[in-house]
Amino acid sequence: MFARFFIDRPVFAWVIALGIALAGVLALRNLPIEQYPSVAPPSLTVSVTYPGADAETLSTNVTQVIEQELNGVEGFLYMLSNSQSNGTATITVTFRSGTDLDVAQMEVNNRLRRVEQRLPEEVRRQGIQVNKAGSGFLMIVAISSKSGTTDSLALGNVASAKVIDELRRVPGVGDLRLLGSEYAMRVWLDPDKLAGYSMSAAEALAAVQEQNSQTAGGQLGDQPIAKGAELNATIITQNRFTNADQFRNIILRANPDGSTIRLGDVAKVELGAASYGIGTELSGRPMAGIAVQTVPGANALSTAEGVRARADGGAGARLPAGHHLVRAL
Repeated sequence: MFARFFIDRPVFAWVIALGIALAGVLALRNLPIEQYPSVAPPSLTVSVTYPGADAETLSTNVTQVIEQELNGVEGFLYMLSNSQSNGTATITVTFRSGTDLDVAQMEVNNRLRRVEQRLPEEVRRQGIQVNKAGSGFLMIVAISSKSGTTDSLALGNVASAKVIDELRRVPGVGDLRLLGSEYAMRVWLDPDKLAGYSMSAAEALAAVQEQNSQTAGGQLGDQPIAKGAELNATIITQNRFTNADQFRNIILRANPDGSTIRLGDVAKVELGAASYGIGTELSGRPMAGIAVQTVPGANALSTAEGVRARADGGAGARLPAGHHLVRAL
């Protein structure tokens, strides 16, 4: 009976259907949103760097030592480690579902402090990072020059100095990885010249560390002031070396006859890349990439929109003239 009523009056039926659809659209804005529990167990990523070490050396002296200490931490489920031949290693520690990652991160840091003295000095100097970021990448932010003449090293240094700090402040971003390299002072030792001077690489390294240091100079006329002193001034000492010539003039050995052996006599010193392990291009042109990782439980869509907005705003405004950002999912 009701079906025949609406069949005979199609216009009336259309009006009722449109009214129901409009009411549904208006009610949709006020419906509660159910939040589903996180299915994937939470995890922490421990990142270490051992410059110059191969995968086996890194695994034996660093990765295994950290694994033994982290095994059995509260809420521990399993862990996965990866030691690479470029001197970097990552250990992903997965916890049971429902574990508070803030508490777990504190526990992991406490255990790392206990084992830190057993790690090589080079690893301790680089620092150990513990991040709440997931293992996968959400998106990649690419930095390139409009002319294509700027090389990947210069672009990587721009990304490290001007872009990464801006993107870290986006809600939902757990960690950022630079797909490139920043500037670093490279010292290429010549083993034949070292042998000719009866020197070792360790002696050259010790001289560089000793002379390229920052020392607090103190003050002149500081309290308690001597009687009659009329001057109070802070002593400003020389900062760390900033160019290749200063490194070349580092004295490795002073001979009794007054002659000296300098770093430039046994090594090639230049401003190069901190790492040559990654090379990136965009449409055949040099680029530097920034891989974005989210924190566990973050909304991927809102995080991606936040990264885009920050890249177009604060991060993009800090780039030198002739450079631009390209976002890619």
